[in-house]
Amino acid sequence: MKILITGAKGFVGKNLIAELRNKGYNEIFEFTRECDRSLLEKYTENCDFVFHLAGVNRPYDEQEFITGNIDLTSLLLRLLKKYKNKAPVLLTSSIQAEMENPYGKSKKSAEDLLISYYKETGVKVYIYRLSNVYGKWSKPNYNTVVATFCHNVTRGVEIIVNNPETLLTLCYIDDVLEEFLRAIEDNPTIDNKYCVVPVTHSIKLGELAELLRSFKESRAILNIPNMENVLIKNLYSTYLSFLPEDKFSYELKMNCDNRGSFTEFIRTPERGQVSINVSKPGVTKGNHWHHSKTEKFLVVSGEALIRFRGIHSEEIIEYTVNGDKLQVIDIPSGYTHSIVNIGESDLVTVMWVNECFNSENPDTYFLKV
Repeated sequence: MKILITGAKGFVGKNLIAELRNKGYNEIFEFTRECDRSLLEKYTENCDFVFHLAGVNRPYDEQEFITGNIDLTSLLLRLLKKYKNKAPVLLTSSIQAEMENPYGKSKKSAEDLLISYYKETGVKVYIYRLSNVYGKWSKPNYNTVVATFCHNVTRGVEIIVNNPETLLTLCYIDDVLEEFLRAIEDNPTIDNKYCVVPVTHSIKLGELAELLRSFKESRAILNIPNMENVLIKNLYSTYLSFLPEDKFSYELKMNCDNRGSFTEFIRTPERGQVSINVSKPGVTKGNHWHHSKTEKFLVVSGEALIRFRGIHSEEIIEYTVNGDKLQVIDIPSGYTHSIVNIGESDLVTVMWVNECFNSENPDTYFLKV
């Protein structure tokens, strides 16, 4: 299938082209505002499906609404009729098409052109009124408030919220792509006469701002957002995509002594915390037990002897593990335990505990194995 995409270098266009190629669609005609209009004539003669994504939403001059949203649509449809091309046409419109502002009026006019085209030719058209699409590769101060807020927060620029109670309906780019792929198969989701992306989420503007600020703070407190919440998960992915390229990394606080080091890596309210423990050769760590706290040890480098003893027993249980064969060792409550570096190099162990450390209630009691 030969697919024509107008607005190919825009936010939705770049994501769509990447996903189409993932799905095996390799004949893609990319048309952008930099292309000569004669190229559009060539593409409209040969394409089998059209994604008409090109449009203008923040022009320097309102006249650009007409040229970008109406005139290009009209030209596209005229060329398809010229070559008697029955390729279905998908138009990305906006929920603002219902509003009486210049942008909304221009999008409504583009919709009307498509509806008239369908009535005249019988060619299938899919009109999507999208709302606040967000995700990677979106442009700050252009596509959505999510892009603007993510860009500013990642760069330490203050974000201004005039009305924190404003309710936003957000649509994630991956959900848009999934719906567009259904449209290619002539199986779009339709609500009344318009096509819709069935998955959207709502959030207040003030809540969005605080959530994005918390993503930045999470590096300092090592907290990972709740990824069970789909909106939070998608916003976090979007936020990370806006990190400046010199800000991908961040340092952790290493608690070091002559025995090695202990470094907290990740904290979660729901899933506990993960730390990295480094022990020098011959060093023993642990010799304590817990009432309710449980742990998992995973030696990833070096060789260790992990020893257990039930606090009411004299029997010692031993496990020898090393980084050549990864094994997880569960640390049950009620057992005093220790880990000894029996190798000749540093012992590196990933340690998970089911709750974040609380200095006021550490649930840790010294007792030699």
